[in-house]
Amino acid sequence: MNAAEYDAWYATPRGSWIGETEYRLLCQLLGPKPGETLLDIGCGTGYFTRRFAAEGFQVTGIDPDQRMLEFAYAHRTAAESYVLADARSLPFPDGAFDLCVSVTALCFIGEESRALAEMQRVARRRFAVGLLNRRSLLYLSKGRRGGQGAYGGARWHTLREVRALLAGAAGADIALATAVFVPTGRKCARLVERWLPSALPLGAFIVGAAEGRGRLA
Repeated sequence: MNAAEYDAWYATPRGSWIGETEYRLLCQLLGPKPGETLLDIGCGTGYFTRRFAAEGFQVTGIDPDQRMLEFAYAHRTAAESYVLADARSLPFPDGAFDLCVSVTALCFIGEESRALAEMQRVARRRFAVGLLNRRSLLYLSKGRRGGQGAYGGARWHTLREVRALLAGAAGADIALATAVFVPTGRKCARLVERWLPSALPLGAFIVGAAEGRGRLA
């Protein structure tokens, strides 16, 4: 899938709903403040980078794929910037950003603990990671036997595994929640999303958040 096709999914009714639902959960656990700086790790075509930038945050997106970054840069909507970089070795000093976020990118990184440690290192206040839930309807339809389509090769987690990862990387003020319980995006799925609490461990999208290095120093 090329960059344009990947990004176009977020313009579909289902993609738009899922993207916005995931964004709201990230904000719920991050608690971003007006004007804060934010690093988006594994930003891809920049959907979430643009979404945070549209809310007035000073956002930088990083990704190892030059083609994705070129698309993201060409579709900037605010003053967001983009850097070619690897999540396991971020080219920024300690505490360079108020916040750090990564949306399902770590599902495709073998050394996820190292990437999490880097997130915690560059975040002054707080960081959040979005991962795929192995205890979800989405896993049953898209994740088994190596994964289908864009989910091919992805690693799926449980909430217990995410908590253990965060405890190893940070260990302070850990929060967990899930969203996208019925991933069809249809009317019934949206009603279910309103009714079910984010504390329920069955949503396809897991967000784990914890304090950054600046808070722990």
